[in-house]
Amino acid sequence: MTGLIITGGSIDCAFAGAFLKDKTFDMVIAVDGGLAAVKQLDIRPDAIVGDFDTVKGELLEEYGQIEGITFEQHQPEKDETDTELALRTAMEAGVSDMVILGATGGRLDHSIGNIHLLYACLQKGVKASIVDEKNRLYILDQGKTYRSSEIWGKYISFLPLTEEVHGITLKGFKYPLTNRDIRIGTSLCISNELEAETGTITFRDGVLICVESHD
Repeated sequence: MTGLIITGGSIDCAFAGAFLKDKTFDMVIAVDGGLAAVKQLDIRPDAIVGDFDTVKGELLEEYGQIEGITFEQHQPEKDETDTELALRTAMEAGVSDMVILGATGGRLDHSIGNIHLLYACLQKGVKASIVDEKNRLYILDQGKTYRSSEIWGKYISFLPLTEEVHGITLKGFKYPLTNRDIRIGTSLCISNELEAETGTITFRDGVLICVESHD
């Protein structure tokens, strides 16, 4: 089951419209202020989640008149962000593959927190990625093959999410590595590029943030 979450960070609606064209999702969730982008993109959400502190009241009233949309309102004083609550709602509904828009470009604490939420998804066996006009982010706990025709842009970066990641080997990349251990706090694997049609990363243990990006 696939899901789309549109949350309240910065969204380039021209990009988002082009990205979403011809894509379908089994479940669409608007998160608080992200409802404004949902309206601009002319998307019908299945659920609207949040404490509703950043969304205009008239917009909530407008969508409240549409039959079949679930409203999930939370108190502003809570232990989770609205985005985390939306992810929980999606997973409880059975979503196993989700894309998140609007997770970056706003408050930095929320952007970093949203990246960490990808790890929570990974732990539950849910595939999740954050997408914006320049980046696609996801979490790796095992090796992956990259194809030049499928990556988001020119650059591929790997950042440790755990204290150490052991035995990283990069093949088919401009800057290869062989059995290299890297620690959190290093920029060694920033801005690599595919040198061949395909490239692979393997590693023994640890968790990596992968960012595919372009200028």
